[in-house]
Amino acid sequence: MQEEYQQDQAVYPVGIPATTYGEEQQPLGGAFKGQKGEKQDAKCNDAPFAAIFYLQFFTIIVLAFTYGVTAITDDQTKADFEPYVKVAAIIGVFSFLLSGCGLLALLACPSLLIKVSLFFVVGMSLLWAIISFAAGSIVAGCLFLFFFLLGLCYIKVVWDRIPFATANLVTATIAVKTNFGLVFLGYWMTIFGMIYAVFWTMSFMGILQKLCGGYDECKNNFPYGAFFGLVLAYYWTMEVVSNIIHVTVAGTIATWWFTPHEAASCCSPAILGSYLRSLTTSFGSICLGSFIVAFIQALRAMAEAARQNDDGNALLLCLVDCILACLQGIMEYFNKWAYIYVGVYGYSYCEAGSKVMELFRDRGWEAIIADDLVANALALVTIVVGLISGAVGLIVSQTTDWFPNANDEDAICFTIGLLVGWMLCGITMSLVASAVNTVIVLFADAPAEFQRNWPDLSDKMRDAYTTAFPGCCQ
Repeated sequence: MQEEYQQDQAVYPVGIPATTYGEEQQPLGGAFKGQKGEKQDAKCNDAPFAAIFYLQFFTIIVLAFTYGVTAITDDQTKADFEPYVKVAAIIGVFSFLLSGCGLLALLACPSLLIKVSLFFVVGMSLLWAIISFAAGSIVAGCLFLFFFLLGLCYIKVVWDRIPFATANLVTATIAVKTNFGLVFLGYWMTIFGMIYAVFWTMSFMGILQKLCGGYDECKNNFPYGAFFGLVLAYYWTMEVVSNIIHVTVAGTIATWWFTPHEAASCCSPAILGSYLRSLTTSFGSICLGSFIVAFIQALRAMAEAARQNDDGNALLLCLVDCILACLQGIMEYFNKWAYIYVGVYGYSYCEAGSKVMELFRDRGWEAIIADDLVANALALVTIVVGLISGAVGLIVSQTTDWFPNANDEDAICFTIGLLVGWMLCGITMSLVASAVNTVIVLFADAPAEFQRNWPDLSDKMRDAYTTAFPGCCQ
C-alpha cells in the first residue's frame, strides 16, 4: 500500500492510493447509478486562463509602481490619496487578526454558532420591525414582522437538520485540527490578499489621477473602461486567492479521508502537495471559474457606478444588477462544489462541475446541499468581522487629521473597512467552508472508506443524517 501511494503521489493531485478507487462502494441511500470520481493524469488543465491571469496580475503591479507611487507621493495629490492607503493597510492588519479569532471560534463551538446564526437573522428582522413601528412606519414594520415570522418557520423546519450540519462541521474541524498547517496557509493567503489590495488601491488611484486628475474630477467624465478593467482584476485575483485555498483544502481533506496516516500532522506532506498542485496543474481551472464570477461582479460594479453617476436609467440599472446578482449566486454555488472535484480528483473545471452535480443528482442530495446551515455560521462571522473593521475605519477617520480636504471621510473610511474586513475574513472563512463541503462530497462519494478509517465520526454522521432524513438509508 505504501509503495502504491508513493508511486501514485507523483502523478495524482491528491495522493490517494489507487487501490481505494477499485473498491466496491455501498451507497448511503438507494442505488447509485452514477460513477465515482476517478483520478486524472497530472496535466495543466485550462492553461490559457492561467496565462491570462498572470498577465493581468503583473499588469496591476506595474501600474501600481508606474502611476500609483506617483499619485501618493506627488505633493498636489498626496493629501488626497495617501490617507486611504494608510487606512486600508491598518484595517487590513486588524481584519487579519479578527479573522484568526473568528476561525478559532468556529473550531471551538461549531454547534453553538450554527444555532446563533439562525437566530441572528430572525432577531435582526424583529429589531427592525420594532424600530420601524417606533418610527411610525407601519408598512415597513409589518414587512419586517412578516420576515421575522417567516424566519421562525424556517428555524422550525431545519432544526432537526442542525445535528447533521454540526456533524459535518465537527468532522471538518477535526480534519483541519489534524492538519493545522491549513490554518497557517489560510493566514498566508490572507496576507497575500491584503498586500494585493494595497497594490490595487495604488493602481486605482494612479489611473484615476492619470486619466482625470483625481477622483472628484473623474465623476464628471467617468472612465468606465479603465474602471471595469481594474475592478475585474481585483475581483479575479481575490476569487483566485480564495479558490486556491478551497482546492488545497479539498486535496488535504481527501488524503485525510482515504489515507489518514499521510495527513496526520500539523504540516503533513498532503498540505504542501495539495498547495503546490493548486498553483500548477489545477491553477488554470481555478482561474477559469474565478474569472466567470469576477466578470459578473465587475459588471455589477459598473452598473452601480453608472447609477451613482446618473449615467443611465435607474430602474433599468437596478434590474440589470438584480439579474447579475442571480447569475453570480448560481456561479458561486457551482464553483463551490466543482472545485472540490478539482482538488480531490484533478479534473478540469468543466469536467469537475459536471461530475459533482451528477453525484448529487444520482444520490438525491439536492436538499442537503441547498440547506447549507454551516454557510450561515460562516457568513455570520464574516459579517461581524466586516462591521468591526468598518468601525475601526471610522475610528481612524475621527482620531486622525489625515483627511483635511475630504467632506465625507467617515463614510469612506467605514466603507473601506467594511470591504477590506469582509474580503479578508471571507478568504479565511473559506478554509472552513472548503473542509465542510469536501466532507459532504466525500460522504456521498466514498462512505466505505470513511467508515473504515474513521468509524466513530462515520457513525455520528450516519446517525445524524438518518435522523434528519428518516428512511433515506434503507
